[in-house]
Amino acid sequence: MNDVSELKQFAVVHARSLNIKRYQEVLDRIDNDREGAPGSWARVWTEAGDELAEAGRALDASRRYALARFPYPDGPARAQAGKLCVAAFDAWRQERPGIERLDVELPAGRVGCWATGLSAAKPLPLLLVMGGVVTLKEQLGPALVLLRRLGVAAVVTEMPGVGENTLPYDAESWRQLSAVIDAVADRADVSRTYAYTFSFSGHLALRCAAEDARIKSVITSGAPVREFFLDREWLGGVPQVTLDTLSHLAGAGRAELAERLSALALTDEQLDRVRVPVSYLASRRDEIIPAGETRLLQAHVAELKVLENDDVHASPKHIADSLLWLVLTVLKLRGRPDPRRLPVAALWLLLRARHRLTRSPR
Repeated sequence: MNDVSELKQFAVVHARSLNIKRYQEVLDRIDNDREGAPGSWARVWTEAGDELAEAGRALDASRRYALARFPYPDGPARAQAGKLCVAAFDAWRQERPGIERLDVELPAGRVGCWATGLSAAKPLPLLLVMGGVVTLKEQLGPALVLLRRLGVAAVVTEMPGVGENTLPYDAESWRQLSAVIDAVADRADVSRTYAYTFSFSGHLALRCAAEDARIKSVITSGAPVREFFLDREWLGGVPQVTLDTLSHLAGAGRAELAERLSALALTDEQLDRVRVPVSYLASRRDEIIPAGETRLLQAHVAELKVLENDDVHASPKHIADSLLWLVLTVLKLRGRPDPRRLPVAALWLLLRARHRLTRSPR
C-alpha cells in the first residue's frame, strides 16, 4: 500500500503539467490507498475521470485516469484506470486528424506509441518523445498537435514496463529507441532524429546516442547518468514511491533493486561516445537525481548545454518556460530559418527573467 501523503505530493507535479484544474479538490477527497475502497486513490481519481468522460471531455478524463493509475498498476483498480486512460485519449485523438496509433512488436514485447507527421511521400525529421517511470504516453500525447506544426514527425512512447510497453527494464532497454526509429524509417527522415526524453528515459536516450548515429541530439530533464545507479547512500534517501516504481519496472524486490540498477550506470567510454548536442534541464533541489550527474556530463559530453532551475525534480514551477525551451530547441535543431524562433525566444527570456525576479532568497 502506498503512502497517500507521498502520492499527493508527487501527483501535484503531474496535475500541473497536465493542466488539471482544481486538482486539490480531488486530492482532498482521498484518504486511503486500499484496493477499491471508498475514498481510495484509484477510485476517487477514476470517478473524477468518469464524470468528465460522461460530459464528453475525453482528454480531461484521460488525464484523471492517468493519475488514478499513478504510480503504477499494483491491483485491478489501477490497471483498469490505465486502460480507461488509453481509451479516452484514443477517443480524443480520433477527432483530431493527424494523430495515429503505432505499435512496435519486438521479440521481448510490444511498444505502444502515438505518432504524427509520418509520411513516405514527405519524410520529416523525427522527434522521439518519452516520459519517465510514471508517465504514460497519453499524458504527453496532446503535444503531438504542437509538434506537427513545428514541421517534424513525432512519436510519443513510454519507458519499458510503463503503460502499454511490455518490454523489461534493464541494461538493454536503450535498444527500444533504435527499434522505434527502425519502425518509422520508411515514413520519416530518421537520419535526423532528436530525442526529447524526461527523467529516466533521458538515461536511455544518452545510452542510445552513444551507439545509434541517427540520433542527432538529446534533450532531457533530470536524467540519471551514473551516480543515481551506483550511490547506495543516495538511493536510500530517494522517495519511496520512486523506489517502489523502479522495483516494479525492474521486476526486482527492494532488497535486490540496488544491485539491479548498478548495471544501468553509464561508463566513461559510453559517455565519451555521445558526440551530439545534449540539452539538459537540471533542478537544483532535485530529490531524486544527484547533482553530480550534471558534472559528469560536463566532463564527458562536448556539446552540452545545461539549463538550471531553482526547483525540485521535474521543475514543476517552471512548466511553461520548460515547454518553450523545448519548442525553441526543436526550432533550432531543424537547422533552417524560422520566423517563430524570435517570438518564442523572447517569451522564454521573459519567463526566465520573471522567475529570477520572484525567486525567494536562498
